[in-house]
Amino acid sequence: SSGKGEERGDCSTAMSFSWSPKDNKSCNNPPVATGLKRSRNDTGNKVTVVLGAQWGDEGKGKVVDLLATEADLVCRCQGGNNAGHTVVVEGKEYDFHLLPSGIINSKSISLIGNGVVIHLPGLFEEGDKNEKKGLKGWDKRLIVSDRAHLVFDFHQVVDGLQETQRQAQEGINIGTTKKGIGPTYSSKASRTGLRVCDLLGDFKDFSARFKNLVKQYQSMYPTLTVDAEDQLKKLKEYAERLRPMVRDGVYYMYEAIHGSQKKILVEGANAALLDIDFGTYPFVTSSNCTVGGACTGLGIPPLNIGDVFGVSKAYTTRVGIGAFPTEQVNAVGELLQTRGHEIGVTTGRKRRCGWLDLVILKYAHMINGFSAIALTKLDILDVLDEIKVGVAYKINGKRIPHFPANLEVLQKVEVEYETFPGWKSDTAAARKWNDLPPKAQNYIRFIENHIGVPIKWVGVGKSRECMIQMF
Repeated sequence: SSGKGEERGDCSTAMSFSWSPKDNKSCNNPPVATGLKRSRNDTGNKVTVVLGAQWGDEGKGKVVDLLATEADLVCRCQGGNNAGHTVVVEGKEYDFHLLPSGIINSKSISLIGNGVVIHLPGLFEEGDKNEKKGLKGWDKRLIVSDRAHLVFDFHQVVDGLQETQRQAQEGINIGTTKKGIGPTYSSKASRTGLRVCDLLGDFKDFSARFKNLVKQYQSMYPTLTVDAEDQLKKLKEYAERLRPMVRDGVYYMYEAIHGSQKKILVEGANAALLDIDFGTYPFVTSSNCTVGGACTGLGIPPLNIGDVFGVSKAYTTRVGIGAFPTEQVNAVGELLQTRGHEIGVTTGRKRRCGWLDLVILKYAHMINGFSAIALTKLDILDVLDEIKVGVAYKINGKRIPHFPANLEVLQKVEVEYETFPGWKSDTAAARKWNDLPPKAQNYIRFIENHIGVPIKWVGVGKSRECMIQMF
């Protein structure tokens, strides 16, 4: 071998194996491979992952933006434009739904992975809207995986029809964003979905499959009307605009991990308690927004996952319906909602608000294995006389050691609280640990000690400068 294959991480590197007869005598002496060549820095570059640790809206965009200033590659691994990240840079506020927050960094590449479902009109509308705010050259810095599934306009209509149907049949809906995410993942799971590679391939074949998918949904929802020819005409135009951005995502990630030294960042959308497997089902999203989604949504081996940073507000919020044990339907909840400007970036809905729930954070840590946590919006608590923190759940007066899977059980839990005196002073100007009032420091240290994870950042405002880095 010339060694060039090793540098690229090719599979062309020759390998030789030696096995002497004595090795066969015992299971404790397996065959030994010799001549194996490792890629640069042994197993390749480690990937940093940023994930929501509550029900979303924790301020992940700010943490990603902070880390993305030094990143070479910033990736989205799951979800779609149901997610919303607000990033403020130099007084300009950018709203991202499909674009990775790292797109602001002109020196890094942004990648939308195979686990993401993409609504092309939404993607280009978002890019064009942010370009008017000053985001130049975003389309030159964006790579889209050819394995990502496509969200069609009729998926969004179906999303709304399903919500109406649930409301009529069960008297309750899930509270989706009606962005077509659930129906698209359903198409993906039923193997009738269409991907980016299909759109950029034989358009005649794509058109036939598109029409079949439309018929499938029309048979389930007779009121659904779709102008298939008009949709296909628009999709053909989007395909040409998209084409320069598309790559084989698996190969691209492999090259990035095993090539020259790079800082790679993965930005999770949604959050742990909205995960399809681990969240408060059925009031969840349709993808895995815990750490496993970074592997499956980008083709990253678990071996290459490095730091996993969880993001949590200093209190708790939730959009839509579903269990919320620490919710405060009172003056405290209203104050948090008003001071925190708790309105969904994607939906415009008011967020429900309540005290910080450490049972949730411990549960999210069990699944994700956080290296550290970013605690955001501490400044919202500045005016409170006292602050409560949920530390345990009780059922019939007895503490339970786990986070209940059953929603009926979760709705009945009694929360055990620890109460802290408020610091009653403005923290918005704090830029380092010592700038924070002692009572705020005590609050932070209690959270850290209770969940057993260090807090690396404390957020006291909207902009990048308002993130206090602790270590």
